[in-house]
Amino acid sequence: MAFVKGIWRILVAIKDGLVLLFLLLFFGLLYAALSFSPRPVAAISSGALLLDLDGTIVEQPAEVDPLSLLSSQGEQTREYRLSDLITALDAARTDSKVKAVVLNLDGFMGGGQVALARVGKALDGVRAAKKPVLAFSTIYTDDSYQLAAHASEIWGDSLGGVAIVGPGGSRLYYKGLIDKLGVNTHVYRVGTYKSFVEPYIRTEQSPEAKQADVALTSALWESWQQDVAKARPKAKLAPYIGDIAAAVRATDGNLAKAAQSAGLLDRLGDEAQFGERVAEIAGQPAQDKDGDFATIDLAAYVKARRPANDGQIGVLTIAGDIVDGEAGPGTAAGDTISDLLYTALAEKKLKALVVRVDSPGGSVMASEKIRSAILSAKADGLPIVVSMGNVAASGGYWVSTPANVIFAEPDTITGSIGVFGILPSFEGTLAKIGVTTDGVTTTPLSGQPDIIGGTTPQFDAVMQMGVEDIYRRFVGIVAQSRKKSPQQIDTIAQGRVWDGGNARQNGLIDRFGGLDEAIAEAAKLAKLDPAKARPYIIEKAPDKITAFIQNLMEGDQKQASMPRDLLARQSLLQRQWALQAVADARAMVMGGGIRADCLECRGVGGPRATPARPVGGMDDRGLLALLATVWR
Repeated sequence: MAFVKGIWRILVAIKDGLVLLFLLLFFGLLYAALSFSPRPVAAISSGALLLDLDGTIVEQPAEVDPLSLLSSQGEQTREYRLSDLITALDAARTDSKVKAVVLNLDGFMGGGQVALARVGKALDGVRAAKKPVLAFSTIYTDDSYQLAAHASEIWGDSLGGVAIVGPGGSRLYYKGLIDKLGVNTHVYRVGTYKSFVEPYIRTEQSPEAKQADVALTSALWESWQQDVAKARPKAKLAPYIGDIAAAVRATDGNLAKAAQSAGLLDRLGDEAQFGERVAEIAGQPAQDKDGDFATIDLAAYVKARRPANDGQIGVLTIAGDIVDGEAGPGTAAGDTISDLLYTALAEKKLKALVVRVDSPGGSVMASEKIRSAILSAKADGLPIVVSMGNVAASGGYWVSTPANVIFAEPDTITGSIGVFGILPSFEGTLAKIGVTTDGVTTTPLSGQPDIIGGTTPQFDAVMQMGVEDIYRRFVGIVAQSRKKSPQQIDTIAQGRVWDGGNARQNGLIDRFGGLDEAIAEAAKLAKLDPAKARPYIIEKAPDKITAFIQNLMEGDQKQASMPRDLLARQSLLQRQWALQAVADARAMVMGGGIRADCLECRGVGGPRATPARPVGGMDDRGLLALLATVWR
């Protein structure tokens, strides 16, 4: 007995020691995080400004979960803020320390044509300042080549090449699976072209959706070709894209040599040979290694060049899915964004507001909450200017309607003025395993929506009328904003998606231009000198604990190397797009609610990081989650 008691005391002591150690570690980390301030930026040495874009370019990077950082379980795809890249490239033009700009695009996963065109314009500015821009990738695809085309020297690996595929591809349609599982999909919608619900009620695109899709992709594809051809006029782009098999056959199957023969690549060599070439221009590194060159770190350079956030033109970013409640950057949460704007209006002496929109839409209620906050700024006398990025459709257009002026780019995807709701019920699925339901009701809406026993005709009718009412309100809001009749707006609404060029012709936007032009216009409307106008970025402050952990782990977050051969790389990208599509579908069905959302817009940019599923594949949403798992 004494022996057992001794063992017990030892175990208790170990337990107490571990608890004490954990508490000390916890409070130490908490103190360090709360007192943390970023390390001072080191002096920038001379060399090549390196844009090693191993991830995607976004309007606003998503907030990182600190637990994912610590556990290394989170998605490691990096996101680069568009404005940071522009800041760095604009500064590099006149900075004598920057001898060249280098693009390493081996891990690049996309960014959308509007963002890429803006980075390309900044690269053109560097070249106009007589500074070389050099690009390297083993295999170039559409997005990476759109950037590389603006380089003065494009390198490719002899085992790689250039594979331009163009926009388009397959989408998932779940109707056949839904029927086999016995799931009943209740769809409430308005809009001939509102194709978001089609995967749940059809096995293929409707003729109307295909017509709109062809028009949109054709416009974007034509714009991509024009941008690349203008940036690299010597490239024989059309014949190479039109019959790439013939071009490769002429070089005995060597894709890299075929691209070089067509003028798409300047030189072939591996990464070490490319580095030696850059070193001839930018200088040797402090520690001489084959293929290295004197490098200026992008993150440090941006920190040193980022302007102070003290302007009079408020810039509010609405990026990502529009959702109810609160969320961090990269997601447009109605409560969070409206609170940020109200706080800025109360605490800062703003003279105008620019709303930067890069969103495919989402919740109608959250969209209206954001719109109401923007209208409050307008009621305070602030001019409102909207700047659209890659996409500002459905809910993204809803929040744009308070604007005095709307700027967009020819490649912006906008419109999609329509609403819908979708709800699965599982009475058929349960019947397949012998489970039925019964009960009593007091009104036609008792127990509705009943996802177990099915909805009633009265409930369906009420929901459809509600969606139609919201659509009329949406059209009315747009009509008032654009100074047109509801009938005129209805003809270009119906859920139809438009490229920026057509949107300008039909009056959904006012002018072509980016964020800089929008800020200048806001300054003019506020009777300020546009040359002296400075922005005040309205954004949630970075979480100190997350910043502390990221600072500790800096340099260790590099994602696994992207595949470098064509087959593996394209397969990986297509798998990620498919995973994103499934995640979008699951989030929509599980989230419920009436939505102003855009299916076509969710293929813009690069595939987003999708959160890992909980351990065991289950979550805390009970029976609904259990039944919906069958549909996943």
